Amino acid sequence: MVSKYNRWNSPLLDKDAEAVREDDGLKLEIGELKSMFIERAQALIHGDLHTGSIMVTPDSTQVIDPEFAFYAPMGYDIGAFLGNLILAYFAQDGHADEANDRKQAYKQWILKTIEESWNLFQQKFLGLWNKHKDGNGEAYLPAIYNNPELLSVVQKKYMTGLLHDSLGFGSAKMIRRIVGIAHVEDFDSIEDASKRASCECRALDCGKAILKGRRQFESIEQVIALVQSVTQD
Repeated sequence: MVSKYNRWNSPLLDKDAEAVREDDGLKLEIGELKSMFIERAQALIHGDLHTGSIMVTPDSTQVIDPEFAFYAPMGYDIGAFLGNLILAYFAQDGHADEANDRKQAYKQWILKTIEESWNLFQQKFLGLWNKHKDGNGEAYLPAIYNNPELLSVVQKKYMTGLLHDSLGFGSAKMIRRIVGIAHVEDFDSIEDASKRASCECRALDCGKAILKGRRQFESIEQVIALVQSVTQD
């Protein structure tokens, strides 16, 4: 079944869009993410946290368009942001020409931003956890998780699970932004349809690989290595 609202770079991506629709492995993963999205009220999230919603200056960071905010898995917001950065990474080859170095310096900056964003989030999250570990929270009671070694194991397991959730939601958004209703300007502004299709295909392959293999990743650096390997194919 094809939604009448879905669109893609046709006819160049017709077979790729069909492959997504026929991929049972993707369907299983998407079903699990959908269930998590509906059932897990983990935190108050933005709900549409893509790179166009974040305004940054040297002195501050502001987020706009909070109309979709609600309680849901934390990984939904984090994943959406990371997924949009990965899409931007793959789009750069379609914008590169002799007048710019988007194939090199800017792409490396995007990868660095992905790495730093996750690692800084993890650092701050764990910092707050440790600061308030003796507080009133009920998930990990200090009387039970009462030694540093056990707490460290719990935190590592929690953050690994959160990384996997983020990668799942982020890669699902990557796929949706290529063959679904809402696209990204990074790709749509590439005037050459063939060049755009080449960039989109690599991003689509990357999104599918991350979605179906997200539980194998232990760090954001491993994810970046996968992104780079898709580029080199």
